Amino acid sequence: MEDTIAAIGTPLGEGGIGIIRISGPASRDILEEIFECTGESSSVENRRLTYGRIIDKEKNQIIDECMAVFMQAPKTYTTEDTAEINCHGSMVSLKNTLQLILKKGARLAEPGEFTKRAFLNGRIDLSQAEAVIDVVKAKTDRSFDVAISQLQGALSLKVSEIRRSLLDLLVDITVNIDYPDEDIEEITYEKMEDDLLLIRDHIDDLRSTAHTGRMLREGIRITICGRPNVGKSSLMNALLRENRAIVTEIPGTTRDTIEENVNIRNIPVNLIDTAGIHETEDIVEQMGIERSKDAFNQADYIILVLDSSQSLTEEDQTLISYIGNRNCLVVMNKQDLGMCLDEEQLASALPCGRLLPASVKKEEGIEEIEDRIEELVYGSTAPSAEHVMVNNVRHIQLLDDAAGDLERATEMIRRNEPLDFIEVDVRSAYDALGEIIGETVSDEILNEVFSRFCLGK
Repeated sequence: MEDTIAAIGTPLGEGGIGIIRISGPASRDILEEIFECTGESSSVENRRLTYGRIIDKEKNQIIDECMAVFMQAPKTYTTEDTAEINCHGSMVSLKNTLQLILKKGARLAEPGEFTKRAFLNGRIDLSQAEAVIDVVKAKTDRSFDVAISQLQGALSLKVSEIRRSLLDLLVDITVNIDYPDEDIEEITYEKMEDDLLLIRDHIDDLRSTAHTGRMLREGIRITICGRPNVGKSSLMNALLRENRAIVTEIPGTTRDTIEENVNIRNIPVNLIDTAGIHETEDIVEQMGIERSKDAFNQADYIILVLDSSQSLTEEDQTLISYIGNRNCLVVMNKQDLGMCLDEEQLASALPCGRLLPASVKKEEGIEEIEDRIEELVYGSTAPSAEHVMVNNVRHIQLLDDAAGDLERATEMIRRNEPLDFIEVDVRSAYDALGEIIGETVSDEILNEVFSRFCLGK
């Protein structure tokens, strides 16, 4: 924490601007050593962006023209003295400027070290620090909104409120354990149970958002499967709104899996078009079919495409047996050619499947498919923008741990067991929630969290 750190804060490659960040006690000295004002200002002023040049004075060499700013602690990202240099977005300029900064006494920042310092210096808590990653990696407006909400402290506030309720209960339990003979209000088992049930309801409210939160954060993997020439590639093109997959009347045109990321109703979707699964002597087709089976097994959701103008074939039946009780959508395509499928037979064979008549060629049924994907993520009702959502695997596990602790404590209360035993599980729940916001977290967890960051953040 006493070191001055530096790193490139923009993606590597060509661009109009590249930014180098410096944070720590020597930030101003280093900036003044390498930066020469060439505009109206004669020196770098606090919080004023200044035009000038980066110069290696030992070599009397101009490295780049740039804009630079110094920001005095504590009102900075890390709460430390900070400097930022806006160079041209050339890898040569950025690399040479960074090397000069390191030569003047800074060290290269570790992944996520700027945000880690913001956390350690108390500007943000751990859940807000983790939200920084989600903001950077957000794939849709909705996932970005969830990340921004957490960065602003919505989840932190909710968790802190639950911890305060647990702390009040812990104080009552501890006082009754340590001072049983004093003139204090005796806590009743009935009141403890009521308090714990109310607290568990708040935790369960957060846990109930985990499914949607994770899908918005990580995306949903959807595999389109079916026998050859039923319209899988046409469906993928319709969902992508572009001709990504080749479509012909010749069975077996798609010989490999095709993957595309697409935004469907503000949901990040990894859409996979597979080669038709069937028996073939063609070695290339066989390889594609094996990949199709892998994509089928790894999918979060399956869209089975059938040709509704024909009765079920053996290949269709084989695919249906693969799906079994998995959640899926059955798209009965080519409705414009007539209906020969037995819907009752399909419903019986796929109890977890939803049947949808469609004609992809005429763009009929596409909107209903998107409705189903949206329903899969949000359920029957999409949460409002103000709704606090959990999307981090670590947070979900800790909420599950806290709920389990409180369930055990509640069971002991109902058996009228000693307060000492109950207090252990209540405190364990309190600590688990503290790990979410970083109040009770080990160095090992911190290092693991911040190792996932990119350099310069």
